[in-house]
Amino acid sequence: MGTYRSKIVILILLIISFVTYSILLYESDSKQSAPPNKLAQKGRVLWQEKNCTACHQLYGLGGHLGPDLTNVYERRSEDYIKSILHTGTVVMPDFKLNEQEIEEFVEFFKYINSTGNADPKSYKKHLDGTISQ
Repeated sequence: MGTYRSKIVILILLIISFVTYSILLYESDSKQSAPPNKLAQKGRVLWQEKNCTACHQLYGLGGHLGPDLTNVYERRSEDYIKSILHTGTVVMPDFKLNEQEIEEFVEFFKYINSTGNADPKSYKKHLDGTISQ
């Protein structure tokens, strides 16, 4: 009978721990950014359609063939970004994007840049599984 009572106590402690952790995690102060505009949303769809994540990263997640593009809008000029998107590079193919699609990508990069910085090497890992800069 003692083992049954121990199991119930452990179950209750686990449930309380889970609920407490969930509340703390969701109530923590997180940076909320404005939602993307229509052009940036279309750029995100293009990002997915062209499978850019196969080579590039956003927030340190994705492929490793190309650079992390989270803050490309901050590091490079808009003309430079448009040029790369228009012609491709030695490694990146020319996707034959039209001017509207290039504008959508640029707006997407502008939005992603506004949501934060991405340098995974500088992230601090916390015991609760979260990270911060």
